[in-house]
Amino acid sequence: ALFKSTFSKEWSLENLGTNNIVLVTDTVYKKISYRKKTEGIIALVKKKAFDLGSIVFKNAKPLILIIEDIEKPGNIGAMLRTADASNIDCLLVAEPKTDIYNPNVIRSSVGGFFTVPIGVASNEDIIEFLKQNQIATYAASLQKSLSYEKIDFSAPTAVIVGTEATGLSEFWTRESKSNIKIPMLGTLDSMNVSVAAAILLFEATRQRDFYRDIKGI
Repeated sequence: ALFKSTFSKEWSLENLGTNNIVLVTDTVYKKISYRKKTEGIIALVKKKAFDLGSIVFKNAKPLILIIEDIEKPGNIGAMLRTADASNIDCLLVAEPKTDIYNPNVIRSSVGGFFTVPIGVASNEDIIEFLKQNQIATYAASLQKSLSYEKIDFSAPTAVIVGTEATGLSEFWTRESKSNIKIPMLGTLDSMNVSVAAAILLFEATRQRDFYRDIKGI
């Protein structure tokens, strides 16, 4: 169904290409819309499936981003945007603290919400999924960690990032093949989680491009 505000003169039943349209008053439209700039039209659509069983890898050696306990919708959206840009296989939300359908997640993903396969599950279900698919895990954590540049990301890989406030849980630092870190060269000891995820994912894609170009694999 499409809900169309009566003040949107540029829209008509003909050019929208559907008869399943509900015309509403300006007052009603303002109640059901989230932001002011919605072009006078709101769509009611079917939800995506976020179960792990719906994930289909597009690469023979999958690259996955796992985000644990992330609360800020803007960060989730930014990481979906990065996930699309780096062409990873999927983004898995572990122990979700924010509704994946939060409007700010969708808006800040700039379309990544619709292009990147997403799975939402518990830590236990995700680690079982990774083991079944023989995917190595690397946890972004400072404790007993190696610089991310020393890690071979060319094999099936999952990179796990956590909240900026508390970092990853012990679950992932215990289950992962190695803890990895991004060396901080300035005064501060951390960076935004979406920026950190981007650095790690693009290092992984850089390595994979190198192996394909140089070694032909």
